Order: sequence, then structure tokens, then C-alpha cells
Amino acid sequence: MRLPSVGPRTFLRLAQTSLVLVVLNIVSGASVRLTDSGLGCPDWPTCSSKSVTPPLSFHPDVEFANRMVVVALVIVLGVTALGALLRRPARRDLHWLAGGLVAGVLGEALIGAVVVYSKLNPFAVMVHFLVGMGLLSVSVILALRAGRAPGTGRARVGPPARRVAGVLAGVLALAIVAGTATTGAGPHGGGPGVARLAVPLDDMARLHSSVVLVAGALLLVELFLLYRANAPEPVQERGRLLLAAMIGQGLIGYTQFFLHEPAALVGVHVLGATVVWSAMVWFVDGLRMHRAETVPAAAVSAHGVDTEERIGRVAAIVSR
Repeated sequence: MRLPSVGPRTFLRLAQTSLVLVVLNIVSGASVRLTDSGLGCPDWPTCSSKSVTPPLSFHPDVEFANRMVVVALVIVLGVTALGALLRRPARRDLHWLAGGLVAGVLGEALIGAVVVYSKLNPFAVMVHFLVGMGLLSVSVILALRAGRAPGTGRARVGPPARRVAGVLAGVLALAIVAGTATTGAGPHGGGPGVARLAVPLDDMARLHSSVVLVAGALLLVELFLLYRANAPEPVQERGRLLLAAMIGQGLIGYTQFFLHEPAALVGVHVLGATVVWSAMVWFVDGLRMHRAETVPAAAVSAHGVDTEERIGRVAAIVSR
């Protein structure tokens, strides 16, 4: 029996749906910690040794809801990986990215088991979050590549701007690690009496903010280089949007610190971290010009006469 093929536009939608669910997984995981629901389900993958589902109680329901988000994520990523295999024209780069997402989310689920059975060990919780951010990186790249032709593209800026952007990405990654450690030293451990990192919260917060300030300074240098080199406006626009996201995230971070870490604001800060990092990946991707994908005539006839035009429009938007 001949398997159905998947068109580029359909696969792009699958990739975008995967990205949304990856972000939802990160935020819902943070809500478990921030509501002290980390031990609401003491077993894994079932909620308890006696029941698969949780009792009608707040903390177990919050924890189990996050597990259901993971289940939905695994299903969607599995469908996306299958879609990558059935996609026509075939793209090996999309095969690897989609397959990597499936492997990553399965690994994160196993780390979730370690988190539960270690009674929310802060190092295990940190690894769990950072793996989620790694999945976010891959899902953003997949969504970007799914809307254009394969290949590395042509450089739109000179080597100095590309080098500074690479250093900026590295420093921002360190800022996320430091922010994760700051949360590990903070009051929101996921449950009462949970162990925290043996580092004063004030010291970790200062370290985190210092790294963020270095990243901000590097971004200003990058924007200056782009302006002086008269870089294409879409490139400079992405840089300005990244700057706006970082400023907003910084304001949220300082506010939550001086208000003594209210849970709701910490949750907004976690969401902001996904926005900032996605904007960073998007900015680095935009330093190269990518072509719209050319769809063979057979694929056009199989998926509709106007499909190629729609794909071209989508690719043009993504490649800006």
C-alpha cells in the first residue's frame, strides 16, 4: 500500500504546532513548581501506585495536567517526525530535526521520572528545564527551515557581525543557565521542604543579572555593527525586536526580585525566557538569506494548483 505524501505547507503547520506545544510544555512544567505541585503525583508514569489518574485535588491535578501536556507533545512530535519522512520533496535536514525532537522529548520524560523519584532534587529540575530549552531551540529551527529551501543560505552581514552574534548567543545561553540556577536557589522548589541549591539567592540573582547585562551590551554592539554596515532592514529589525524582548524580560526579572519572587511573576519570567531565546535563534537565523523552496510540478498537482504560490508567500515571510 502506498503511503500518502505530505506537502511542504502541511509540514510547516506541523512544525509550528510542535513549537507551540514545546513552549506550553515549558510553561506548564514551571506552573507545577510554582504551585508546589511537584510531588502531587508521587509515582511515574502513573500518578500513584494505586491509580493512573490523580484524585480530585489541586496539586495532583496540576502535576498530572503537565504530564498530559507531555503526552500531547509526544504525539504531535511523533506525527511531525512521520510527516518529515512522508514529506515531498524529501528533506534529510528536516528528518534529523524532527527525529531529534522525538528523542529529546522522550529523554525529557525520563528526566521527569528522575525529578519525581529524587523528590525534586534541584539539579534534576534544572536539567529538566534546560533540556526543554534545548527542545525549544530545535523546534524553532525546524519551523524556520520547514518554510524554505534547504541549504545554509547566503550571508547577509559581514564576519564581524556574525562573530559577535555567535558570542552573544553563547552568553545568553549562560544567562539562561544562571537564571535556572537562581530559581533552584529560590523559594519555589515545587513542594514544601524540598532541598534547594546551597547558594544564597541574592548571590545567584546578582550573577544572573550580570551575565544578562553582558549579553545586553553585546547586543548593542551587534546593532551598532549592523547599522554601520548598512545591513538589510529585516536583519536590523530582528535585532531590535530581540533587544525589546530582553529589556522586557529584564524588567520582569528585577521586579520579581524586589517583590520577593511572587509565583505568578516568576511564571511570566519563565515564559519570557522562551520568548527571548526564540528571538535569539530567529535573529541568528536571519543573518543569512534563504531561498524559497521550489516545489516540483508533481507535488503541485498532488496538493493543489495554488499550493506553490502559498508556500512561496509563507517562505518569504519566514525568511525575512
